[in-house]
Amino acid sequence: MKKRLDVLVCGGAACIASHSHDFKDRLIEMVKSHNLEDEINIIETGCMGPCELGPVMVVYPDGAFYIRLKADYAERIVEEHFLKGRPVEEWLWQAPEARKIVEEKRQIPFFEKQHKVVLKNCGRIDPENLNEYIGNDGYLALANCLQDMSPDDVIESVTASGLRGRGGAGFPTGLKWKLARRSPGETKYVVCNADEGDPGAFMDRAILEGDPHSVIEGMAIAGYAVGASQGFVYIRAEYPLAVRRLRQALDQARAAGLLGEHIMESDFSFNLEIRTGAGAFVCGEETALMASVEGHRGMPRPKPPYPSDQGLWGKPTVINNVETLANLRHIMLNGADWFAAMGTAKSKGTKVFALSGNVNNTGLVEVPMGITLREIVFDVGGGIPGNKALKAVQTGGPSGGCIPAEYLDTPIDYESLKELGSIMGSGGLIVLDESNCMVNMAKFFLEFCVEESCGQCVPCRVGLKQMHGILQRITQGAGEEGDLEKLEQMAETIKATSLCGLGQSAPNPVLSTMKYFRDEYEAHIRDKRCPALVCTDLITYTILADKCTGCTACARKCPVNAISGEVKKVHLIDQDACIHCGACYQACKFDAIQRR
Repeated sequence: MKKRLDVLVCGGAACIASHSHDFKDRLIEMVKSHNLEDEINIIETGCMGPCELGPVMVVYPDGAFYIRLKADYAERIVEEHFLKGRPVEEWLWQAPEARKIVEEKRQIPFFEKQHKVVLKNCGRIDPENLNEYIGNDGYLALANCLQDMSPDDVIESVTASGLRGRGGAGFPTGLKWKLARRSPGETKYVVCNADEGDPGAFMDRAILEGDPHSVIEGMAIAGYAVGASQGFVYIRAEYPLAVRRLRQALDQARAAGLLGEHIMESDFSFNLEIRTGAGAFVCGEETALMASVEGHRGMPRPKPPYPSDQGLWGKPTVINNVETLANLRHIMLNGADWFAAMGTAKSKGTKVFALSGNVNNTGLVEVPMGITLREIVFDVGGGIPGNKALKAVQTGGPSGGCIPAEYLDTPIDYESLKELGSIMGSGGLIVLDESNCMVNMAKFFLEFCVEESCGQCVPCRVGLKQMHGILQRITQGAGEEGDLEKLEQMAETIKATSLCGLGQSAPNPVLSTMKYFRDEYEAHIRDKRCPALVCTDLITYTILADKCTGCTACARKCPVNAISGEVKKVHLIDQDACIHCGACYQACKFDAIQRR
């Protein structure tokens, strides 16, 4: 019997963590109990995008989008929606408009300004089923390349598309391939950089979990173009679901003759292997990555020579990240002009972002290059929770910068972000509101880089730690006049003299926050005050006499007995004894304790 409904249950990491498997198992149980197996097709997909609302599920053909599902919802959904055709509106996204969304096929605002290219299959197909990928034109791009295009034709098409590396630097992909193809030698390699380690970033992981064959196909196309017969996927071991699905996809591709010797009965042979990393952030840098693949400690080396000349084991090597490779099949199928028509003059196509922080709709989004930060935060992201004021948007992870609200109408592309003191990075985008302290935020990212530095060069190993020490003092109330000038001088020196991209870009969050939020730094140093009330050592707690009832709750909670006062009389806080823990503030039920 023909399937009546396709039920897509999100199997992305965020939804799994929210117990989507419990819901799916219960849903399958209820479908079986009503003998609906022949009419209901339940598919576990990759990430659908709105991670904040998980577990999520979409029912086709009516388009009902369920959010925050629980296992005990399954029975009612089966009985009312699957059997009677009435979606359960209270569990649909944006319930007040749920009926219009379902019946009028209206677009949910979260998806309205998105344009899915790389994420086209994520959330729509079963990533563990090769037939579903093939049914969506999977491996057709590779077949077209092998049958109708020479390697030089492929490179020219990628060059004409304007595709730039999505790993952060934005280097033209076609040029990188051209350099590797021209390098002498019969042995060449293709490497997929899936060592995504930025705090708040999960784009590459989601692609590998939701559409692993697109990356495999992209690597095969790259291998054909540059003359490589061997490829490696370097992925961090902390992504177990992505590793498992990728291994399964590789096995399926080999069994179907899509990897290995004489692919699709052509003269082209290409094999792929997985190399798991131990989670060192520095291994995202291409020379450190290659050292790790070779079995050495992941430490960068000076460039030149560049990987396109001397890469893995001294052979020409092309290194592209997951998102870059996942774009290739679409460029080959739709043409270079199609891809080049999206985006801006110098930044073509779309970009996948991991939208996180203080925004209503956190999750995975894909938008055209050139969209503004305002559109991402307020149209796609749904604005700031609690109607708080937007303060800044942090892009580029530990290597990026904080862009203040006044630049919200800046189009997102490589050049515009660089002009503002930030970078595109791999795609982390963190929204910060008025409750965020920019000094503390800079300290957080710098601390990450201090921990992740390989220690090979002095500017990074020593300089970053010294910068972090100054920031630590500032947030503890021990900042001094001249600290900001020291930070600026050290940051510029480290950027100019560090060996690799980690050290060269690590000062960016400090420099950008000092540029746009210098008043916050000065408040910490001169006034010994944190305007955002985040740095605990700089928060002062006082008891308001007109509101204190003498209930003693604050005194009972104080761990150092810094609060004195009799029952039903106004209490006092000894500022010299107070450790700024905030226990009294949390305990007071009468808003009698003020913090500033």
